[in-house]
Amino acid sequence: MQHSQSVSPATKGSLTSVDTLRCFVAAARTLNFRQAARAVSLGPTAFSARIRMLEEQLGQRLFSRTTRSVSLTSAGLALVPAAEHCLEAVAQCERIGNGAIEHAPTVLTVGTRQELGMSWLLPLRKRLLKNRPWLEMHLYFSSGPDLLLRVRTLELDCAITSTQFNDPKLDAFTLHREDYVFIGAPALLATQPLRHPADAGHHVLLDAAPDLPLYRYYRDAAGIASRLHFARSVFLGSIAAIRYVALEQGGVAVLPEYFVRDDLRAGRLRRIFPKVVPLSDSFRLVFRANDGRRPIFEAIARDLAQASLR
Repeated sequence: MQHSQSVSPATKGSLTSVDTLRCFVAAARTLNFRQAARAVSLGPTAFSARIRMLEEQLGQRLFSRTTRSVSLTSAGLALVPAAEHCLEAVAQCERIGNGAIEHAPTVLTVGTRQELGMSWLLPLRKRLLKNRPWLEMHLYFSSGPDLLLRVRTLELDCAITSTQFNDPKLDAFTLHREDYVFIGAPALLATQPLRHPADAGHHVLLDAAPDLPLYRYYRDAAGIASRLHFARSVFLGSIAAIRYVALEQGGVAVLPEYFVRDDLRAGRLRRIFPKVVPLSDSFRLVFRANDGRRPIFEAIARDLAQASLR
């Protein structure tokens, strides 16, 4: 023999939770059950049953009722903002489902290195947000390896970096080609020429980290670069710091061409071994491969790709 299963009040409440929350919010706003029942198109008995069901589900009294008044208990007062937030989220889902709005409010935290963020991304931020009123954008500045790690661990939604990666969990859209130049201050090169490979032994190499992420673009290029042996290396963490020390005649370095373009034109820096063309790379918008916001990243990447680096 089969036995039919009875449905508990908690189960009923979970099946009609949105409607029940609407009843609760209406009662909380009016503190009048008859008026609240009319607002949600229910009879007084059905309305009271909804409130009672919610109280049973939560295990808390939400209203104190007498023959003359209705008031919220402390549990009821605590529930009001959460219930209103839930109903607004449901309404937002309905508007999206009905095509009333194209995008739900979206918050993105975008990482990049500080120099690129300040000179390029921050000035573009207003343009990116202008046609996307639904988008809120936060910025985070760090180095390439840290940015990739934080995208992997969900601390960043995406990152703009030229740091190379080989991780199937990450994907990227290409934004801009990044060319590099080997540079030094003219005054330094006048007193300590760097015209032949053997001259490198009299110079300090400036780079961001011990694995020489910048110099390797030059070292790995065809020609004499691979045969240079410097007196020592100094690691400064950022291209802004490297540029500063290079301008102060503190060493030679490989830097992005766009970043020192004005210095080269003004003669503050000079190319070293100009016939050797360093390897190039690309700035990419990196994100998690399984991120459902891929269309948003793609649209932002298109806009960024149209804006020249600076």
